[in-house]
Amino acid sequence: MRAEDADYTRRMMSKVEGMSLVALEEGAPWSWESFGEYLDALEGRIAVNAGFMVGHCALRRYVMGAEAIGGQPSGEQLDTMLRLFHEAMDAGAWGLSTTQSTTHSDGDGKPVASRHALPAELVALSKAVGEHEGTQIEAIVAGCLDQFSDAEIELFVEMSAAAGRPLNWNVLTIDAAVPERVPRQLFAGEQARKAGGRIVALTMPILTPMNMSLGTFCALNLIPGWGPILGLPVPERIEKLRDPDVRAGMLERARSKEAGVFRRLANFGRYVIGDTYSEANHGLSGRVVRDIAEERGQDPFQCLVEICAADQLRTVLWPMPSDNDPASWALRAETWQHEDVLLGGSDAGAHLDRMCGAPYTTRFLGDCLRGRKLATLEQAVKMLTDDPARLFGLRERGQIREGWHADLVLFDPERIGAGTATLVHDLPGDSPRLDSKALGVRAVWVNGVEAIRDDAVSGAVPGKVLRSGRDTRTVSTR
Repeated sequence: MRAEDADYTRRMMSKVEGMSLVALEEGAPWSWESFGEYLDALEGRIAVNAGFMVGHCALRRYVMGAEAIGGQPSGEQLDTMLRLFHEAMDAGAWGLSTTQSTTHSDGDGKPVASRHALPAELVALSKAVGEHEGTQIEAIVAGCLDQFSDAEIELFVEMSAAAGRPLNWNVLTIDAAVPERVPRQLFAGEQARKAGGRIVALTMPILTPMNMSLGTFCALNLIPGWGPILGLPVPERIEKLRDPDVRAGMLERARSKEAGVFRRLANFGRYVIGDTYSEANHGLSGRVVRDIAEERGQDPFQCLVEICAADQLRTVLWPMPSDNDPASWALRAETWQHEDVLLGGSDAGAHLDRMCGAPYTTRFLGDCLRGRKLATLEQAVKMLTDDPARLFGLRERGQIREGWHADLVLFDPERIGAGTATLVHDLPGDSPRLDSKALGVRAVWVNGVEAIRDDAVSGAVPGKVLRSGRDTRTVSTR
């Protein structure tokens, strides 16, 4: 990253990952240029172990400048990208992270840089990954949101095979109402094995709490055709939303096949009203939109719009999950056992005030012990520790063994779980995030040093920047 691109990069991350722009501006020095300098800046300053991929967007921007948006690299520029990429992996980068997803736009509303890359560029970068020890690829395409196209499967297979390394993607949404989704998404892994590659789907073992709002950027903005409307100034946005024809068009797009997994957000009768801000909405917090709409003689979407309009669109909305049925949980338990499926994809660190995926580990353990019991405790612990360690080739981590690094969690099986997600303002610039307390965790050791005791952070920073080759070994794709 060049110094003059810091503002663009912050605004891109703020838009794509739902991070507070103020927190990004005030919370980091933004003083590095090379990837190695970025890793060095973290040494001795982190409480957990962390590994880092090279972001394709940053790489493209560094080499191509503004032409990274919409342009194609010249032969010389591609050579420069590959040279810098090799240097980053020599410094310890774990490999390549790239997106072709239609949901990812920068702070100017344009597709992020990696979305303009053609397959030849992606394959060239993938081949470079394969020239380094202990590296990986992570990638997403539009089909990750629902079902892959043939071309997307072909691209993933070619990238993994070219690298001779695993490629992981997120997130596999499991819903018994769409039974064809899981077989289609896992078909990519079958094809990869035939070509000498491996494709791994990340999936979440819990239903992640999500904040929605018509006033701030959230998953609703990612529904096809909704972004331009929800991006208008608030008075114009309210006017548009109150137009019956506009609402009908929005609902039609939200229920279309192109909406993918976002279709589940279109059942507005199942939304719960969260925080409200006007006298007109007094007493509505905690109520289900369907019930309010019936009382008012309105359709649910119209009712929701009017409630939000009374708050100048500040109303907090909580969509009730549509896939919380026994059949969906049974399908999850079955899918978790598949060799090409890994638990993960929490987005912890992103979308901080919109969703709270971080507590999936403790909530999953509690569910295995005292809830649905879809996996044994031993299976659950292995899924959360050894399985990801093996995928990423972590050396001497992921198991409790003599001579291995002492990364340990001590928890009470009677209490392990996660608290209710609440909004706190403790990030730089008083920026908000959703916080869920870890219940029943007595202590955490990182590299043998106690980092947490009874939910109190010790202040120690024993975490290591895990560098490819030194801390990871190559994982066979066969």
